[in-house]
Amino acid sequence: MATLDDLRREHEDLTQKLANPGRLSREEFARLAARQAELQELFNLAERMEHAKTTIAEHEEALRSDDKELRALAEEELPKLRAEFAQQEHEFQEKLLPPDPLASHDVILEIRAGTGGEEASLFARDLFTMYAKYAEKRGWSVRLVSESRSDLGGLKEVIADIRGRQAYGTLCHESGVHRVQRIPATEKSGRIHTSTVTVAVLPSAAPEEVEMRPQDLRIDTFRASGHGGQHVQKTESAVRITHLPTGMVITCQDERSQHANKERALAVLRARLLAAQVEAHEQAQQETRRKQIGSGERAEKIRTYNLPQDRVTDHRVKQSWHDLERILGGDLDPVVEAVQAAARDR
Repeated sequence: MATLDDLRREHEDLTQKLANPGRLSREEFARLAARQAELQELFNLAERMEHAKTTIAEHEEALRSDDKELRALAEEELPKLRAEFAQQEHEFQEKLLPPDPLASHDVILEIRAGTGGEEASLFARDLFTMYAKYAEKRGWSVRLVSESRSDLGGLKEVIADIRGRQAYGTLCHESGVHRVQRIPATEKSGRIHTSTVTVAVLPSAAPEEVEMRPQDLRIDTFRASGHGGQHVQKTESAVRITHLPTGMVITCQDERSQHANKERALAVLRARLLAAQVEAHEQAQQETRRKQIGSGERAEKIRTYNLPQDRVTDHRVKQSWHDLERILGGDLDPVVEAVQAAARDR
């Protein structure tokens, strides 16, 4: 565990590097700036703790006073002050832990309908909306990379690029099978239907973090289909990139510009390759994703969204929350924080 002096030296080093932004890539500058902000929060917390210790000492001194009112006030305030200091100390010790090197990365979010047919596609759309609203509340940006819609307007698959401070560190535990239990609008008998959706959260990778040789890429262009009007039908703006060593195939056709589609497809490919490296895999993307999110079977669930009971349950922490509409509306912090706390304690 790093000492406060170690972190002050790291902060000074970051300040020097950030003073010359021209030498840094956009991604590297963003990561260093995010780490600098984290360290500044730590130093601010240390100052608040020093102030709290001084205040507690003053109240403990007041307990020995001849003034009855002053003693009574100190007796009343001390438990609260000590509890607040204990909470600050716990938070401080957590912040001293070595940071996850990927925590400050942006995110490639992949959501796919699992078992349950059309209802699974509709819930995949709901989950994507939930994450998009959560990102908006945190001041992150969300850019669609690709999507495949079902007949009823659900999402068979959607891939998005999420950028913002600590995006991966915040969302990394969302990967897995999400199960929904609800009565479909088309179900006349009122029977509760169960379906699943798989979520994969991959850390975005800067070009310098992942080696991609030009000879390992096959890049094809074709005419885009779906939304976009006549423009996408007349030009070969869509891009399909195949990573020959692994067999990974990335398709992007959401932008009108072929160059923009190529850049987004490359970003998804880098994220998948980085995820494979981090997990020490040298296999095809299908196996990497299978290990991360499973096959989409109901038994592999990490979380259940039960609409009739207005409840969401995370099975890893064995904790439930109500007001499901609020959670699906993007108020994910209580759930995310509980899972993060459990992961830190493991």
